[in-house]
Amino acid sequence: MNQTLILLIVTVSLIAMMVRPFALPEAVPTLGGATLLILDGALSPRAAFRAVGQGINVYLFLAGMMLLAELALVQGVFSWAAHRLLQMAQGSAIKLFTLIYALAVIITVLLSNDATAVVFTPAVAAMTAAAGVAEPLPYLLICAFVANAASFVLPISNPANLVLFDNKMPHLALWLHLFGLASVFSLVATYVLLWLTQRGQIRSLVLKPEVMPSLTFGGKCSLAALGGVVLLLVLAAGLGWPLGATTFGLGIGCVGLVCMLVRQHPWPVVRGVSWGVLPLVAGLFVMVGALDASGITGKVLRLGQGGIWSVGLGLAALTNVANNLPVGLFAKDMLLSANLAHRAAALIGVDLGPNLSVPGSLATILWLNVIRRHGVLISGWRFFALGLAIMPPALILAIIGLSLSN
Repeated sequence: MNQTLILLIVTVSLIAMMVRPFALPEAVPTLGGATLLILDGALSPRAAFRAVGQGINVYLFLAGMMLLAELALVQGVFSWAAHRLLQMAQGSAIKLFTLIYALAVIITVLLSNDATAVVFTPAVAAMTAAAGVAEPLPYLLICAFVANAASFVLPISNPANLVLFDNKMPHLALWLHLFGLASVFSLVATYVLLWLTQRGQIRSLVLKPEVMPSLTFGGKCSLAALGGVVLLLVLAAGLGWPLGATTFGLGIGCVGLVCMLVRQHPWPVVRGVSWGVLPLVAGLFVMVGALDASGITGKVLRLGQGGIWSVGLGLAALTNVANNLPVGLFAKDMLLSANLAHRAAALIGVDLGPNLSVPGSLATILWLNVIRRHGVLISGWRFFALGLAIMPPALILAIIGLSLSN
C-alpha cells in the first residue's frame, strides 16, 4: 500500500477522532481507519491482531484507573474536593487557579493523566459554574496541560510510560532520580506560562460556596481506598510488578469493596466508565502497526542515533502527528539498544510533547470532548497557539533537568 495513502488514512482518522463528525464516538474514526488499513492490505489481519495485543498492559491500566476515578466521582470525592478548593481560594481567582493546578497535578501523578481529563475536568466545570466564573476556559485548560506536564512524575502517571518502557521499567528510586528535576521544571514552566497567557481572564473575584457539601461515608471509603491503591501502586512500581494487571485488579477490588460497604450496586460505576477509550487505543495500535509495516516509522529511526536532545525534541514533535501512545510504542522498539538517558529523553518527549496540539494525546482529546459537553468551546488552532507558547519552553527545561540528573 502506498505510504502517502497510509499517512492520509491515519491523519484523517486522527482529525475525525478530534472533530467527531455527526457526534460519532471517538473510537469510531480510529477503528474505521484501522479497518480500512487492514482491508487495503497495509497490515494483515494477523499483524493487526498482534498490534492490538501489544496494548494489553495499557488496556488493563486504563480500565483500572477509570474504575477508580469513576468510583471517586460517583461517591462525590471530586465534587467535595472542588468545593474545598473554592472555599480555600477565599474569593481570589489567582489563588483558585493555583489550587486547581495543584490538585490537577496530584490527580495526574497518582491516578494518571486520563483521570484528570475525564473526571477532574467535569468537577472543575461544575466548580466554576458554582463560583459564577464568567470565563471558565482558563481553569479548564489547567486540566489539559497538567495532564501531560505531570505525566512522568511516576510510572503510573501516564499509560504511555508503560508502553515505552514495557518490561524494562526502572525501579522507583531510579525513576525519581531520572525524572524528578525534569518534572519540577516541566510543572513550574507550564504553570508560569499558562498563567501568563491566561492572566487577563483570571483576575476577577470568584464567589465563595454558600453550602459546603460534606464527604459521605461512601466518599470517605473511596478516598481511603484511593490512598491505599496509590501506596500499593508505588510499591508495585518499586518492586517491578506489572502495573497494568495490578491496577486493574485494584480497581475491581476497590469498586467491589466500597460498594459492599455502602450497600450500593457497582453498576453506576461500571456504566459511567468511558469504555470506548479501549477500542480507541486498540485502533491507534493498529494504525501505528501499519505505519511500521510500511516502513514509514523506519525513516524516523535516525532519531535514536542522536543525543537526548534530538530524541526528546523529535519524538515530541512526532506525537502531534501520530498521537503519543503509538509513538511510544515504536519509540520502544527504536530505542531497544539505547542507554537509559536516551529512553528517558524519549519518555519526556512522548509525555510532554502532546501539549502542543489536541491530537497529541488521548487525555487531551478526551478533555476536549468533556468541555464541549459543558458548553465550552476552543478551536484546535487556538489550542495550538497556546501550546506553541507553553510546550516548547517546558520541554526544553525538562530535558535540561534530565541532563542535570545524569
